[in-house]
Amino acid sequence: MSASTHWALKHMPLTAAAVEEVAPVLAGRRLAMCLHVEPKTAALVTLLAGAGVEVTLTGSPGTTHDDVADALRDIGVVVHTRRADDDAEHARNVAAVLECEPDLTLDNGADLTLSLLASGTPAGYLGGTEETTTGGLRLREASVRHPVVVINDSRLKLLVENEFGVGQSVVQGFLNATNLMVPGMRAAVLGYGPCGKGVADTLSRLGARVAVCDTDPMRALQAILDGHRVGSAPDVLSDAQSVFTATGAPGVVGAPELAALPDGAVIAGVGHFAWEIDAAALRAATVRTVEYGAPGRRVGHVLADGREIVVLDRGRMLNLTAANGNSIQAMDLGLTLQVRSLAAVAAGGLAAEVQPVPAPVEHRIATDLVAELT
Repeated sequence: MSASTHWALKHMPLTAAAVEEVAPVLAGRRLAMCLHVEPKTAALVTLLAGAGVEVTLTGSPGTTHDDVADALRDIGVVVHTRRADDDAEHARNVAAVLECEPDLTLDNGADLTLSLLASGTPAGYLGGTEETTTGGLRLREASVRHPVVVINDSRLKLLVENEFGVGQSVVQGFLNATNLMVPGMRAAVLGYGPCGKGVADTLSRLGARVAVCDTDPMRALQAILDGHRVGSAPDVLSDAQSVFTATGAPGVVGAPELAALPDGAVIAGVGHFAWEIDAAALRAATVRTVEYGAPGRRVGHVLADGREIVVLDRGRMLNLTAANGNSIQAMDLGLTLQVRSLAAVAAGGLAAEVQPVPAPVEHRIATDLVAELT
């Protein structure tokens, strides 16, 4: 076990207790897993493997901690991922993971589950979980005939992990990637769901001047009441020194948005996929690029009018590419939701459809978390 994984385990009591309790339901199951391979994930996998679960694992492009992946291999876990993997290699990794013919899946963005559905589910497949809202939306558009629990539909996760965990870790990643000062900075946050709210509120607490764009009037109103300036995308981008994309939707920063940005603006990705920046529009507008440091970390795109737009880590999730992901305590909550939801799927009785975390599971974990914090 790596030292970072050992440290995470010391601060994940809810996950450890959940795995111990549901071990009789999960022991002997084959679990195909796609989750960012970093210390908290390794802690979960170590606990599951110790409980008799046969785990086969992959990650997401650009977020794998190679030392953590190697340490998992050392304890016998089958791991198909490297930090340098591109999208094509990621697709091959997903296919390799599914060769285990899983009984259960634990997914992050729906690539694994959609690939399983496309190739035909094994006879013993019971269902699984999906970590993200993006993945949940993708699965609800597909033909899913097994129970799949969307963890991000949990009010508990939206509050603890998305709002407070993501807010802290994205800003930490921004500081690591740029070494810029937040107090006084003009920041624009696109999207004011729980993750966007967390980022905006964290930046504001540190002294940034935050402007928010959200097309949902209820969320826009909440942003105003939280003290942020609200406007259209061109309006909030026009004087932004930093931009955080937190909508989860593709192409949010396209040609009109690029035209609105001032010289020197820095764009950071918050959503699961890097598609919030319209790559084709950015390529079309770019005359040349400038690398500031390690390849891909800070890429300046010089436009025809001389303005430069800097993209951090190719628009990928900055809290994982430039930091250590969400805080351990926040992930302890999220991974406990995963464990208990997987156990609910394995135990049977859930509807054969995409669905939120079962209410009894959420209530039990909230009760345990309150006890842990008081």
